[in-house]
Amino acid sequence: MILVAEDDAQIRDVVRIALTQAGFGVAEASEGREALEKAESLRPDLIVLDIGMPEMDGLEVCRTLRKTSEVPILFLTARADEIDRVVGLELGADDYVSKPFSPRELVARVRAILKRSNGEISEQVVLRRGIVSVDPARHLCHVNDAAVTLTSREMDLLERLIARPDHVMSRPQLVDAIYGTNVNVSDRTMDSHLRNLRSKLSKAGCGDAIETVHGVGIRMGACRGA
Repeated sequence: MILVAEDDAQIRDVVRIALTQAGFGVAEASEGREALEKAESLRPDLIVLDIGMPEMDGLEVCRTLRKTSEVPILFLTARADEIDRVVGLELGADDYVSKPFSPRELVARVRAILKRSNGEISEQVVLRRGIVSVDPARHLCHVNDAAVTLTSREMDLLERLIARPDHVMSRPQLVDAIYGTNVNVSDRTMDSHLRNLRSKLSKAGCGDAIETVHGVGIRMGACRGA
């Protein structure tokens, strides 16, 4: 079930129709506090969340949700609000769609996020590098024995890096691997995911998990610990 939190009734209708025609169950909220209440009571599989809601905006809803939940979040944003998009990703959102948007694109992004978060694109194998282990199929990451909670984007990024730990990937290669080709994703979006991933692994005791090769790209570090 998908929770759609959007204060504009017309946009909410467009999203609901697109998702129901794609076979999803849909619940709706017209403002932030209602979205939080329904997220807690309904336990949706994903939340489509408008950034620009009055009273409690989408960024605050995301910030509050991330204190207790890793439910996938897809932001709806105004095209000009790049700063809000970056802040949203840094707060733990999985993806965004800019208004005006194509309903088909929105449904495709919802399906892609759910596919990743359910582990359907990963083999039943645990990937290891030093003290870091990743089980993509079960969406699990550990540093030594400490569990690290990741969003689906962060898990997908870490999986790509740890699968070939000595291979350097450029930012465009990472974007294509995670978002697919022919998708316009800014460097700041990828930098936000990398920054979040580095921070979470560092807090768990692995400050050397991701290495920047200046002028080339990103690769896994030695993962020996902080």
